Amino acid sequence: MRFRPCIDIHNGKVKQIVGGTLRDDGAEAQENFVSAQDGGSYGALYRSYGLYGGHIILLNPAGTPEYEADCAQAALALEAFPGGLQLGGGINAENAAHFLDLGASHVIVTSYVFRNGTVNAENLQRLVKAVGRERIVLDLSCRVRDGKRYIVTDRWQRFTDTELCPETLDVFSESCSELLVHAVDVEGRASGIDGDVAALLGEYGFPATYAGGISSFDDLDRLYALGRGRVDFTVGSALDIFGGSLPFEEVVRYAEEHHE
Repeated sequence: MRFRPCIDIHNGKVKQIVGGTLRDDGAEAQENFVSAQDGGSYGALYRSYGLYGGHIILLNPAGTPEYEADCAQAALALEAFPGGLQLGGGINAENAAHFLDLGASHVIVTSYVFRNGTVNAENLQRLVKAVGRERIVLDLSCRVRDGKRYIVTDRWQRFTDTELCPETLDVFSESCSELLVHAVDVEGRASGIDGDVAALLGEYGFPATYAGGISSFDDLDRLYALGRGRVDFTVGSALDIFGGSLPFEEVVRYAEEHHE
């Protein structure tokens, strides 16, 4: 169980948002925290603690001025911690290598491998051919609908017809080196983890990072138990470096003590 720190970037600023409030129209989101520091500061911080495998998420849609501002912040983070951070947001087969060349260890992808809410196997294979399965992280972030958890795309705004379940993990694990799963309904709310998602990832056993709702060490204990000690985690809004009350250094220490 490892701590995978995050750098979420929206409108060219490092910030923490409530996941379900993100809207492309007007580039809006409900903000929990907007940092005065740039991406490079966070990249340098994570490097100083040896926290490899954290992720940068670009939260604006590609092709917008806001996305370009996000990319500029991401470049600062990658320069500060080359090879130490993954990057997602607007990734496709044409630009993935560019971000790897900038210093990302992996690219994180969701929307590109879906079209109109359905899996696009052709795009997924094109991406694998472009950069290799070992450099790909698939983001299978999910939201609840009708009592089930479905993968969501387009910055968590669009439901797909793909349920997050063992059969889905069987399919996608063949085309990536690990998974990133945000439980979007609890993301940014510091309201506790989605235990069903944590248990699914722990039972499945493929390398995965869980995100969403962690706000206390009790939450981390629960994730450790449900995830059988083999699900990595990220913490955002609850951390003191993002305006929360959970001490960053103590979270680092907790992960070190629970890493097997």
